[in-house]
Amino acid sequence: MKISFTKMHGLGNDFMVVNALNQSYDLSATKISQLANRYLGIGFDQLLMIEPAKNADFFCRIYNSDGSEAEQCGNGLRCVARFIHEEKLHAQTSFRLETKAGIYPVEIKDYDHIRVTMGAPQIKQLLIDLPLSDHLNFISVSILSLGNPHAITKVDSVDLVPVTVIAPQIAAQDYFPDGVNVGFMQIIDKHHVRLRTFERGAGETFACGSNACAAAVAGIANGWVQPSVHVEFKYGSLMIDWNKDENVVHMVGAAAVVYEGEIKI
Repeated sequence: MKISFTKMHGLGNDFMVVNALNQSYDLSATKISQLANRYLGIGFDQLLMIEPAKNADFFCRIYNSDGSEAEQCGNGLRCVARFIHEEKLHAQTSFRLETKAGIYPVEIKDYDHIRVTMGAPQIKQLLIDLPLSDHLNFISVSILSLGNPHAITKVDSVDLVPVTVIAPQIAAQDYFPDGVNVGFMQIIDKHHVRLRTFERGAGETFACGSNACAAAVAGIANGWVQPSVHVEFKYGSLMIDWNKDENVVHMVGAAAVVYEGEIKI
């Protein structure tokens, strides 16, 4: 069997995007992890399958690089929106994408400014101290959900924080039985933060849209920043706006195409 795909990325967070509207693909977790391998496969953080939807215009099924299924993906939704628009799968520049976490309206101004309505954030714990594995030190995190779980911690410098050491210790806490996306946020000013993200099922990625939303909400709720928030990653930025009155988060950012291909599996 051959699969046609498009390699895309949102600020370096990269995806294999597959049109599965007319053909379904039954891929095992092992096969997905093989495709995700950057040396032996295509290489990606997430696999995005565009499928028919029951309650929206399209359904996006999301798999992490380890083959596990995710509820939603902010950067991935922007890439799927661009794919649908470029492939002329929908006549309008505004439509609705469904994932396991719910329905997300998207609006395409241009491919550098794709707006996704990310829904209502749920703040589980505004600030809580979690013990690290040495049982001597603690780290303060905000715990949120945007259809998928997030833990946000404020750091002095994202360049100096040992992300791959601390993030697994946070994710191993009893608070996160299904894993968690961990965000390390550095405050630049009241409207500008820098962020590094360690995603469950993928490890550290160059960007994560839903984690950017969680970081912005945590920053606003804790009084560290004010709306709207410019969230800077290594390869670009997102604008995040949280309307506290309506409790709705909006994300605006770019989606890029890298190449198109076909692979035999």
